[in-house]
Amino acid sequence: MNSPLHRLSRPALLSLAKAFETERIQLPCSSGSISSHVPDSLSVTVSTELNRMHSMGMKCQLMAQTLYLLAAEREATQQRYDAVDLVWSGEELPGSASRDTFVVVQELFKAAQKSVLIASYAIDTGRKGQSIFKELANHMDINPDLDVRMFINVNRPYKDSTPESVLLRKFSEDFRNNFWPGHRLPNVFYDPRALDITQGPRGCLHAKCIIVDEERLFVTSANFTEAAQQRNIEAGVLMNDSVAAKTLRSQFETLVTKKILQRVPGL
Repeated sequence: MNSPLHRLSRPALLSLAKAFETERIQLPCSSGSISSHVPDSLSVTVSTELNRMHSMGMKCQLMAQTLYLLAAEREATQQRYDAVDLVWSGEELPGSASRDTFVVVQELFKAAQKSVLIASYAIDTGRKGQSIFKELANHMDINPDLDVRMFINVNRPYKDSTPESVLLRKFSEDFRNNFWPGHRLPNVFYDPRALDITQGPRGCLHAKCIIVDEERLFVTSANFTEAAQQRNIEAGVLMNDSVAAKTLRSQFETLVTKKILQRVPGL
């Protein structure tokens, strides 16, 4: 139903509701009697709508409660809108409301107090990778209670037949020596299917996300590489939603419990 009341702002709805509650406006009403509560451009259509509702049996007190409910719903909708941010990598667009991927990632790392879960298909080694995770590594070294878990795809090169144990050992050594810039290491997990050559088509860990303190959730197309964080065109959403954050973290932890995702030896 497309009612003129839907076009009123929350303050206008509250002002009108209070006027009906205190019976400063009576029903049926005129456009003039509500003109101090609603925009002039809407006074005629809103008064017509209010009188239509009155003809169906709605009295002043019930009208007030209906308007209060509409105002509450308007506030809840705005809160849901405010809880989600668009996050973008690549070309900056004039007037865009999106936030920068690299900046958001660093803010999340810095704000973490209890836990950080990171998932990525690819990571950079060397200085590029270290620049992305330096803030988090420093935070971990300062805060011994901060639990960091990383879920990373450990890939097998095309047509490579190197034993899985050798590939994992090399990954662990590279992670320690060429990637992680801090003293205390995170717990790192991988998807064994990406290394398995004994069965059919391989699967992989392709998710890209960050979960901080089970309160904030960032889901993105961007890997944790310099190119994806700063140069590629990538899109994501940042949510302040504890239910969604806890649900997604539970998904990963359940995969660990079922040994579908496993700890990288040595990390």
